[in-house]
Amino acid sequence: MLPDIRCIIIDDEPKAIDVLFERLKLLFPNIQVIGRYTDWKKGLEALRTTPVDLLFLDVSMPEKTGVDFLKLFPAMPFQVIFVTAHTEFAMDAIKFSATGYVLKPIDDYELSFAINKAIEKMKDSKSSAPVVLNSKRKIGVPNIKGIDYLNIEDILYFESVNKYTKVVTKEYSIMSSYNLGEFKKIIDDAIFFQVHRSYIVNLNHVVRYETSGSITMEDNMQIPVSKSVRNDFIGLFNKISRTAGSKPGNINQ
Repeated sequence: MLPDIRCIIIDDEPKAIDVLFERLKLLFPNIQVIGRYTDWKKGLEALRTTPVDLLFLDVSMPEKTGVDFLKLFPAMPFQVIFVTAHTEFAMDAIKFSATGYVLKPIDDYELSFAINKAIEKMKDSKSSAPVVLNSKRKIGVPNIKGIDYLNIEDILYFESVNKYTKVVTKEYSIMSSYNLGEFKKIIDDAIFFQVHRSYIVNLNHVVRYETSGSITMEDNMQIPVSKSVRNDFIGLFNKISRTAGSKPGNINQ
């Protein structure tokens, strides 16, 4: 069993939250309930700002169903268990890869089965972290549908989007459930450079540098370059581009 599983409960009924909270304390004391929300908007904010392993979500809530709530996430770096009194949303839950669908009143066996299934998926997810194959010529990009293996030279840049990472190539982009820091650990520093806290770029696909502090990529994307790294960026870029007439100097002005 994984230690220190962090979860959030979102349900518009406070009593239902209390019941689930007590069952979790009894059945799975290693699960930390770090947030309980009756307002889906506050729950959404928490999920976007706090690392979470598991979400317990009601289906029927004011203004938005649980299924509609999940549509707000381009990728889900957490497991989802629906806890609801409604059966008609089960098929929609399956489409969104929900780990479990527990009906109210909560049955201990059904709850335990769903949670154990979620734990197994977490273990599988931990073992499928980003990986580079064939002497760093391919990179594995974990996402909600599986793992896509990309030729590393085809990647234009990595962009941080909330807690996720958008991996952009010339042809398409993939939203990965892993954050930018995970990719930074495995990419080749001779090819990639982090120009901004939200961007890591492939130096071979930079087409223009503006002295105002931005670069243009081959897909015409404009990316800012932080002042603190501009000199380092120019130095690395000159090594691969052999810019004519380039001279060392401070470009942070």
